[in-house]
Amino acid sequence: QVQLVESGGGLVQPGGSLRLSCSGPGSIVGITVMAWYRQAPDKDREYVAKIAGGGTTDYIDSVKGRFTISRDIAKNTAHLQMNNLKFEDTAVYYCLMRTPWRDYWGQGIQVTVSS
Repeated sequence: QVQLVESGGGLVQPGGSLRLSCSGPGSIVGITVMAWYRQAPDKDREYVAKIAGGGTTDYIDSVKGRFTISRDIAKNTAHLQMNNLKFEDTAVYYCLMRTPWRDYWGQGIQVTVSS
């Protein structure tokens, strides 16, 4: 079972920053999209941001201007820089890497914004 590994989560105060990282094994080839999703307690998993093959990025409105997604294609790694964090950003964050043949997911990492 090939799985991605997330890191960088934790507890932060409102207005603080965290940088999430996601690493996939070298056996994953043909990645077309790297993305982040999140799931807050008692809510459905929601899309947060993505970076496509050409480097094009996209974000949900609630994180625009605060979150930045980036990648290192050679290392099968994605990052999510999260600044000015808010209470409502509290969730388990999941990394996705998409290929033409299947999606790969991480196990999820907790981000808690609390004073």
